[in-house]
Amino acid sequence: MSDFVSDFWSIWITAIVIAGIVGLALLLFTQSKTTVKKGEQVGTTGHVWDDNLEEYNHPLPRWWMLMFFITLAFGAVYLVLYPGLGKWQGIRGWTSVGQYKEERAQAEAKYQPLYDKYLKQDLKAVAADPQAKEMGKRLFQTYCVQCHGSDARGAKGFPNLTDNDWLWGGDPKTIETTIAGGRHGQMPAWGAAFGEEKVKDVANYVMSLSGKKHDAERAARGKETFTTVCSACHGPDGKGNQQLGAPNLTDNIWLYGGTEKTIIETITNGRNNQMPAWKDFLGDGKVHVLASYVWGLSNNTQAQ
Repeated sequence: MSDFVSDFWSIWITAIVIAGIVGLALLLFTQSKTTVKKGEQVGTTGHVWDDNLEEYNHPLPRWWMLMFFITLAFGAVYLVLYPGLGKWQGIRGWTSVGQYKEERAQAEAKYQPLYDKYLKQDLKAVAADPQAKEMGKRLFQTYCVQCHGSDARGAKGFPNLTDNDWLWGGDPKTIETTIAGGRHGQMPAWGAAFGEEKVKDVANYVMSLSGKKHDAERAARGKETFTTVCSACHGPDGKGNQQLGAPNLTDNIWLYGGTEKTIIETITNGRNNQMPAWKDFLGDGKVHVLASYVWGLSNNTQAQ
């Protein structure tokens, strides 16, 4: 597949490259004809500095000219073998994607048997294996730290993986399922349906569930709305539902923040967060090792 949206640009780049090489070759060829006979006085270019420092018009040394010609010849051969002339792929057909696939295939052939060995083992047993821990840590540092942080403690909107609070469940099988298939957590926006005052009432009731300082009068009004609407996902006691990815509202662990302002923002605008699925990219073996490392972060302090 060509990177060019039009053949014009391919032709344009090809013409510029070829014209550049030919032009430089002609320039070197004409300059190579310039010689100075023994004893002949060489003129100056007319450039003078400090009244007595002049620039003489000596021809380039032959060894220097030869280096230029070799460089041009190398460039011409390279452009025949490899991409560089518009859409021309070179007679070797090299592409960066092709090289990446080749190197990945070599790596897979070398390391896949090791991942397959761990895939046959129980995830908790893999988590206790020092070599598997190191492999899982490297996978985590490569693919997971961008969201969950280098210490796995997460950030706003990205869960902390070192505690025992799990939106979708923290048992080994569930963690592996989460990594393999991804997750999509979504809370609808209730601002339009509730109105500003009712949103504040619900927010204060939510704050009361976790023992936060709140307005008792608003919380009392918000309880009815919570029981009618919000309990469908978060449960009548506010302890959440891991089948739905609905968080527990009775503790002090907050994915987006637990201030009144943030809770009001969450209820008003909703939340939409998605973790990508890694199975197709990593394969079952790597997912298994990575899941064992993640499980170990909150279940085995030595795994960290």
